[in-house]
Amino acid sequence: MIIPAAIPSPSQGVWYLGPVPLRAYALAILLGIVVAVWLTQRRWRERGGDPDQVLEIAFWAVPFGIVGGRLYHVISSPDAYFGAGGDPWKALAIWEGGLGIWGAIALGAVGAFIGCRRQGVSFPAFADALAPGLLVAQAIGRLGNWFNQELFGGPTTLPWGLRIDDAHLPAGYESGTLFHPTFLYELLWNLAGAALLIWLDRRFRLGHGRVFWLYVVIYTTGRLWIELLRIDPAEMIGPFRLNVWTSIIVGLGALVAFLVVGRRHPGRETTPLLREAAAQDDEVEEHGTAR
Repeated sequence: MIIPAAIPSPSQGVWYLGPVPLRAYALAILLGIVVAVWLTQRRWRERGGDPDQVLEIAFWAVPFGIVGGRLYHVISSPDAYFGAGGDPWKALAIWEGGLGIWGAIALGAVGAFIGCRRQGVSFPAFADALAPGLLVAQAIGRLGNWFNQELFGGPTTLPWGLRIDDAHLPAGYESGTLFHPTFLYELLWNLAGAALLIWLDRRFRLGHGRVFWLYVVIYTTGRLWIELLRIDPAEMIGPFRLNVWTSIIVGLGALVAFLVVGRRHPGRETTPLLREAAAQDDEVEEHGTAR
């Protein structure tokens, strides 16, 4: 039997430093957060903000995002925890994998909003600075799925098919079957999307949250077609997975928000600070123009 060329799966996803397990999934998430913070600091400085504010806001956003991501994962894939043979306590085992991006973004945004208010900075301006970093973080995080040999697509004969070890092979598939490497598709899509966001932002000086809404449009577009390739168990609504419908609804909503905000605020904020922006608004009301 001739084994076709393929992308191999990592031989292991956990290493031990004495009794302490080092999990590739957790390391990928942490590396993604670090890179996102670094990139956001650079972009925040370009917008006139203090890079240290990014760390203060991340102190709120990251824990909220992790909790939100886990909640969404458990709610959207409940059988593994509350179905027949499931283990409810495993819903807390975040180190074993399982973060839903929709929940992470939703609750992460709540944490970021709290952090922005405490730092006295504009939440839309900060979201614009953060958006490309989110895509980069999501790209790096997908490496954790590769190490865990999970969330791959259906069978394929393409030369970049993913080889899965027998221990992780879905029921009904023969040993040696190759699968679509959806982790790689999303990784490349997100990195390309981040580069596009940075270029568009610099070219058109987007502001008032438009970079963030464009990020949502780019991500949901990619997630839509990638989700259609996946074969892992998921909640279904009619003919499609829950995440397919979520991508469509959230993506369309983000596109509308991008267009509406663009009509109301075609330029970029003059300052990312709430207090200074409020002072400028007062001056406009009093004198008819800002100095």
